[in-house]
Amino acid sequence: MDTRLADLGDFIRQRREAAQQSIRDLSRLAGVSNPYLSQIERGLRKPSAEILQQIARALHVSAETLYIRAGILDGDANRASSQSPSVEEAVLADSLLSTEQKSTILSVYRSYVNPTAG
Repeated sequence: MDTRLADLGDFIRQRREAAQQSIRDLSRLAGVSNPYLSQIERGLRKPSAEILQQIARALHVSAETLYIRAGILDGDANRASSQSPSVEEAVLADSLLSTEQKSTILSVYRSYVNPTAG
């Protein structure tokens, strides 16, 4: 299995779980089928840039973040994303936090950076 695809799938799954979404909910929001999204999360499929953009929109992350993880963009050639993780990526990567704690922290963080998103 391609490690980049596994990393991408794991990142998508972590974001989905932190948002307390089922795979069915995310697939509906992103406009992709449940089985296809499941294969992406398991690192079995490499989604197109368009599908990644749809998933990014549904997860409220930048498409660039998913493009870098999928190998479509070179992370070193783009802004400081390879040097310092976003707040959301740092929270998701913190192994000391439970899924519920991550979700709560991200919810509060998002309420401050985008107060109209409700």
